Formats: sequence, structure tokens, C-alpha cells
Amino acid sequence: MHILSFKMLRDFWQKHPAAENALRQWHSIVENTDFRDFGHIREFYNSADYVPPYVVFDVAGNNYRVIVVVQFRAKRVYIREVMTHCEYDDWCKRYRKGKV
Repeated sequence: MHILSFKMLRDFWQKHPAAENALRQWHSIVENTDFRDFGHIREFYNSADYVPPYVVFDVAGNNYRVIVVVQFRAKRVYIREVMTHCEYDDWCKRYRKGKV
């Protein structure tokens, strides 16, 4: 899969250095896997969730979230947000209100 944008990951781990190894590992796995569908993603990340139109990855033992849009046919993953667990809780509230 082609991941857009690595810069978001780098910016996040510059603020949260403890996240770097986990985010690099996530990037490596996703980049080197051609996911067919969401079920295939769940084979690699059983904690991944589908929150239309986003796929939400739990990274580093549920400490961080990577929110992406996946275009399976084009083999692209667009990173929309990278956040801490706490920030994700706030995002969920906004999502439910239609503000995301």
C-alpha cells in the first residue's frame, strides 16, 4: 500500500517520542501489505475498527490511534489523523456529532 503522508507520523512522534517505534512498525507493515478489504486488515490488526469512512488502527497497545482512509483498489492509505488515546476520545465525540 502507498501511504500518504509519512510527515503526519513524523510530526506526531516528534511531540510524542515514545510513539516513534510503534508508528514506524505500523508504517512498515501497512506499506508492505496489499490489503484487499477491511477483513484483510483485521487479520493483521484485529483491533482495527471501521468508522465510516475511516479505518482506525490502535497502535502501541492502545496508546495511540492512526485514523486513515483506505482506497483498496488504488492501494492507497491516506493518514487523516494521528492521536493519543485521550485525543481519540474527543475525536469520537466530534464524530458522533458530525463535526469530523
